Amino acid sequence: MLLPVSGVGMNSTMDDMNLIQQAQRHHLVRELGEELDLEIGPGDDASFANTPLIGGPPREPSSEEHDETKQMVMVSQLPSDDQDMSKMQASKRKKKVVKRWREEWADTYKWAYVDVKEGTARIFCSVCREYGRKHRRNPYGNEGSRNMQMSALEEHNNSLLHKEALRLQMASKDKIIVDKPIYVKALMSKTAGSIVEAALKRDPHEIEFIQSVQEVVHALERVIAKNSHYVNIMERLLEPERIIIFRVPWVDDRGETHVNRGFRVQFNQALGPCRGGIRFHQSMTLSIAKFLGFEQTLKNALSPYKLGGAAGGSDFDPKGKSDNEIMRFCQSFMNEIYRYLGPDKDLPSEEMGVGTREMGYLFGQYRRLAGHFQGSFTGPRIFWSGSSLRTEATGYGLVFFAQLMLGDMNKELKGLRCVVSGSGKIALHVLEKLIVYGALPITVSDSKGYLVDEDGFDFMKISFLRDIKSQQRSLRDYSKTYARSKYYDEAKPWNERCDVAFPCSSQNEIDQADAINLVNSGCCILVEGSNMPCTPEAVDVLRKANILIAPAMAAGAGGVVAGELELNHECNLINWSAEDFESKLQDAIKQTYQRTLKAATDFGYQKESPEALVHGAVISAFLTIAHAMTDQGCV
Repeated sequence: MLLPVSGVGMNSTMDDMNLIQQAQRHHLVRELGEELDLEIGPGDDASFANTPLIGGPPREPSSEEHDETKQMVMVSQLPSDDQDMSKMQASKRKKKVVKRWREEWADTYKWAYVDVKEGTARIFCSVCREYGRKHRRNPYGNEGSRNMQMSALEEHNNSLLHKEALRLQMASKDKIIVDKPIYVKALMSKTAGSIVEAALKRDPHEIEFIQSVQEVVHALERVIAKNSHYVNIMERLLEPERIIIFRVPWVDDRGETHVNRGFRVQFNQALGPCRGGIRFHQSMTLSIAKFLGFEQTLKNALSPYKLGGAAGGSDFDPKGKSDNEIMRFCQSFMNEIYRYLGPDKDLPSEEMGVGTREMGYLFGQYRRLAGHFQGSFTGPRIFWSGSSLRTEATGYGLVFFAQLMLGDMNKELKGLRCVVSGSGKIALHVLEKLIVYGALPITVSDSKGYLVDEDGFDFMKISFLRDIKSQQRSLRDYSKTYARSKYYDEAKPWNERCDVAFPCSSQNEIDQADAINLVNSGCCILVEGSNMPCTPEAVDVLRKANILIAPAMAAGAGGVVAGELELNHECNLINWSAEDFESKLQDAIKQTYQRTLKAATDFGYQKESPEALVHGAVISAFLTIAHAMTDQGCV
């Protein structure tokens, strides 16, 4: 701050120098980077530009800073005309703000973020996406002070604009900043569009859930057009019956405490008790839990068994954790959720990151807390003598479904090139059954890239892949043993020449560019092994190219069928042979396939249409749930 020449001015300048030196001694001054204009008008106080930041790395003052300090001292000794000119130059310099400072400020206060508007970096509100002085307590923009930042936060939170934006996203507690815009499909019916619009207003930041809702509503347009009563049913269906969010504290092997967030969404129980997976993955959010629960509700309704749908999990990553750490986490997770589980309430099953080991720990703690052995979780080799093919059922069912589709086209899997993504339980069992049918599976993938073997996989190679995964090694190690194989880093398998694709990794793994690669590679059928593997843009590309899509809610019904066979008391008295179990699984998949096609044709979709199976599966599942909800009244 520069004042006219006087003793007071000299003292003020010396005080400023002392403050700067003191800040340097306590490491409060950051290195300055590129300077950008901040929106400062005439009469604004730009003194915040010189305010030091807290927590910067220590550094020695540069020679330039020493020179600038000397100039400040000399200014007070200049004649008045020269002093006025120096004041103008100094004031001009103070109307600058540092880009790095802005980014760190936004990182410190999560309610704000930095973006470029009309060529200038601005500080935006994370909720209402606005910027400017209306988000500051002081109209002159004194954001440099830590106290003023907190005051600005309080003022912003009390603004009407912020409150309105906050009201629209209160249901989503997991994430405030949206990483990408939501892709909104154009709907022919205004009534159907109103359903999506209501979901967007209620949960604007739940990207995965909104995407799932849009796909379902798009498939139901003809159903809603015939009977407007289904609009109210759909609005009730889109709101889960119960959402449980809880903390999961656990202690690692070093004695350090960690806290994760747990979810369980019991979406709908109109048809019966809930069944649905538990996912342990660092990307797990409320949006993903709701999307998985919604998809599971429709999948269970489409299966031969009338069940409700649920899903849940945690943002816990089991990779790299010891058995004891995973056991402690699973026990802590079950301590909170057990009161909502039971054979007549909700029984969880395996999902991403949850296998035999995790299900065993979860069920053991549930049995201990519940005090009885009633019921069991759906997973392999846990306290029951039932079918031994629970893990294989989903993967085998995908191949059975593909065979049914090809049979209607007078084709078969034998000799067809197949690309598979993922390398977990479902993907590896898809490989097994493809080999049995004489197909040539050539790819698997993980989070770092994909592996292609032009000779195709066989049972010995699959066993080697299992060893690699069990030891938590990279698929790259496979190519060191088999010379004809190659591992591609940071890539996906969808550009490999193929006839049938089996995405078995995670949601939205196929984007628009991947869909174009699939079309160019000659793919004619896509069988969804994971829930919602394609982005909306990718779906549009595949449909325009007339690629048949087998939806996960129909093709993935094998896991539901196997789980119910295991939990059925009469079936548990019988030790199924592999042949008997596969026969029952094939019958159930065939029933699901026929129900899907019948629903599609009833509402005017041609059997050969790429939309027939997707829309038919949704229609059949929804009508089953809607009739039950209508009979039970408004509950």
